[in-house]
Amino acid sequence: MTAILIFFFVHWFMSLFFHTFFLHRYGSHQMYTATKGWERVFYFSTWFFQGTSYLVPRAYAVMHRMHHEYSDTEKDPHSPHFFKDVWHMMVQTRAMYNDFVTRKNTPDPKFTEDPLPEWDAMDKFGDHFATRIVWAAIYIGFYIVFAPSWIWFLLLPIHFLMGPIQGAVVNWCGHKYGYSSFDNHDQSKNTSPWGILLMGELFQNNHHKFKDSPNFAKKWFEFDPSYQVMKVFNFIGIIKLKTAKVKVVKMKAAA
Repeated sequence: MTAILIFFFVHWFMSLFFHTFFLHRYGSHQMYTATKGWERVFYFSTWFFQGTSYLVPRAYAVMHRMHHEYSDTEKDPHSPHFFKDVWHMMVQTRAMYNDFVTRKNTPDPKFTEDPLPEWDAMDKFGDHFATRIVWAAIYIGFYIVFAPSWIWFLLLPIHFLMGPIQGAVVNWCGHKYGYSSFDNHDQSKNTSPWGILLMGELFQNNHHKFKDSPNFAKKWFEFDPSYQVMKVFNFIGIIKLKTAKVKVVKMKAAA
């Protein structure tokens, strides 16, 4: 049982970290710079830890930039306020994402003006059906060896869909539940302590106000674990954090 729990939480948090650190804060928002070598390390690590649910960084970044531009309007790729449940939101989001991956859909040029992380060979390999099947077989094999009973196999679907599940939780809950510190003219919310457990990703209201800020936490009781790791990476020279464009924050008056 211990091996299964360790495996599950390592997979969950490492997948989530590279989701927020590379796909979101680098690919979508360019919150830091890195050498081409380190970018490739982060790119590979994103594939390695997402496994079966690997998300192509270029397609992810385009959709996320659209999300900020059209937040909680009908053009938003995944606003929970235009779907009857999270499953319908995930299906439509996946369909749009696939069109960007295959380049069937060409995004508005304004969403590709800033650099997008691209590594075609890695994407072709990581996004291939056979590669995903191999990852699934590895997860199943680990559970066969270490699971003390069949009930633990119910965790496998989460492993298979780790990236989309994490994205759905953030996009659904982050725009429906919690509190707002800023008036962003959308429905973005902050949630504590879940914002901490989601590596800072559920401080959506803060992030939508200051989309260039690498620290998603703004109040004294908010804590962004991913930003703390980024500060360490910056200190030792792996990345170079950019200065957020907006420095002065104004909180909403307490009720």
